[in-house]
Amino acid sequence: MKKHILLFLAATTLSLAATAQTVNQQSGWAAWFHSQKFSKKTGLHFDFQVRSADDLAYVRNILIRPGFTYFINDKLNATVGYALIISDQPGADALTESRIWEQFVVTYKLGKIPLTHRFRLEQRFINQANGDDAFSQRLRYFFRSVIPLQKQSTPAFSKGAFVALQNEVFLSIQNQPNGHLFDQNRLYLAAGYRLNPKMDLEAGYLNQSIKGAVVNTNNNIFQVALYTRF
Repeated sequence: MKKHILLFLAATTLSLAATAQTVNQQSGWAAWFHSQKFSKKTGLHFDFQVRSADDLAYVRNILIRPGFTYFINDKLNATVGYALIISDQPGADALTESRIWEQFVVTYKLGKIPLTHRFRLEQRFINQANGDDAFSQRLRYFFRSVIPLQKQSTPAFSKGAFVALQNEVFLSIQNQPNGHLFDQNRLYLAAGYRLNPKMDLEAGYLNQSIKGAVVNTNNNIFQVALYTRF
């Protein structure tokens, strides 16, 4: 537990360090995260996200991310996938980014609280406004905990209200677009409701601290999310 707290504090420190000379924004994100098991060992990951520009002015980003998952056991799984990110601005052509990504996920329980650690490596093929394409590799570390707000009648959390806490650190490990190792940090706190063992709804606040080449960005985000598991 102490290790988890230290990792969380370290990520938060990185976030605070990235806020000097910062532009503040307010955005809205909507997301659907889905996992589908084909068999005991194989399955599908899919998420779809829509993200607004500052002050909800327009839809700035659409993200589509499918992947193939191999379940090593009940606590470990690995996924390889593809992602397409479409970025739009009024008066300009839309830009796209394609990603190949690999991830390793560890899940376990601390008492009755489920914990998730995710390590993701991305190969990013970025379309730029000047017409040139750029390549970069990025490493992401994600930690999430879902805490039920009422006592459960079964060992597994199957229904009811919960609080979700997560943090994710992004590090550019090759060809840094901003000229720095640290890319961004996302700290998220949400309230949600588990409708049944296969579906969660949640809404919360996400703080995205982005390290820019010249000016940093602090994005205050209201996010709504649907999680489905089949």
